[in-house]
Amino acid sequence: GVTKAKKRIKKQLGITAAMKPFRWTTNQKRRLKRRVGYESPAGRMLRHGPPRPGGCVLLFAVGSACVAGTSTVIIWAVC
Repeated sequence: GVTKAKKRIKKQLGITAAMKPFRWTTNQKRRLKRRVGYESPAGRMLRHGPPRPGGCVLLFAVGSACVAGTSTVIIWAVC
């Protein structure tokens, strides 16, 4: 669609070739991260820690059998 047409025009005008030197550092960073495995599941776990059930906010529901009937105590824990 539109993006494809814009890219074709930029290539024909020579803008893509003119901007190539300015993208060098970004491309090198991306290549290094790819080699190291930055976006791999193991890399994500090292950066963000192990997955938590329910995300960052954990809800623990503890049933209380001591109190008459079936009451539930709800405890909120925020990471």
